[in-house]
Amino acid sequence: MSVLEKDIAKILITREDLQRRIAELGDTISRDYEGKDLLLVCVLKGGVLFLSDLIRAIGIPHEIDFMAISSYGGERIESSGVVRILMDLNKNINNRNVLIVEDIIDTGHTLSYMTQNLQTRNPASLKICTLLNKPSRREVNVHVDYVGFDIPNEFVVGYGLDFNELYRNLPFIGVLKPEMYIHASDETST
Repeated sequence: MSVLEKDIAKILITREDLQRRIAELGDTISRDYEGKDLLLVCVLKGGVLFLSDLIRAIGIPHEIDFMAISSYGGERIESSGVVRILMDLNKNINNRNVLIVEDIIDTGHTLSYMTQNLQTRNPASLKICTLLNKPSRREVNVHVDYVGFDIPNEFVVGYGLDFNELYRNLPFIGVLKPEMYIHASDETST
């Protein structure tokens, strides 16, 4: 067991289940976008591991680009609801088929803001692919086209998802022990 794994209450999604589902998503996306100009836009930082495996599972030509968007601040565990672009795209998306690749959709604020922003740039199509979806936490209606897993309202880390920049390197999706984030939350509120 690694040092970080001791902070995990339980494994929610195993490495094997992640890889199986990502292969299925890659096949579906390949069929849906066959013969189209596909650009994957990864939401940093959490989406990087998902993107890395997804692009290898997609069997058609495609390009990638990155955006960094934040609705969390510092050590906060709850979304602030205030969304801002930290890093914008390098590529022009005019008349391109854009697929946003996200690690997790929680309240929906970030993806709602991002899709509204990208729509103003006149893509041919704009869809969303998320590894994890928490429908019980949704505050803003966001249509998600490709979902890896619907998950319960638990604090998850691993496979790119972090808490205070830790746990991204875990090869599975795990539920973080409450004492790991409650303690940090108490420290930031004093």
